[in-house]
Amino acid sequence: MTKSDLIDALAADTGLTKADADRFLKSFTATVEKTLKSGDSLTLIGFGTFSVSNRAARVGRNPQNPTQVINIPASKSAKFKAGSKLKGALNN
Repeated sequence: MTKSDLIDALAADTGLTKADADRFLKSFTATVEKTLKSGDSLTLIGFGTFSVSNRAARVGRNPQNPTQVINIPASKSAKFKAGSKLKGALNN
């Protein structure tokens, strides 16, 4: 499903115009981004939890030259953990 398909589905399900559905989706993604940037998590009961995962710095190897060691810096990444209702829906 593409973003355009999602906007169409939201508009059809809610009775909103496509423009309103697009504004809703942009607002939702901006809110998730802002929440994660602040270090908080966002939980939608039954659906899942968006959170930030901290990845420690580590040493890796260059795949083109396996003898070359490279330092991979610490970083943060977004993580999503599915909730019980979503897991149940996927298993049925």
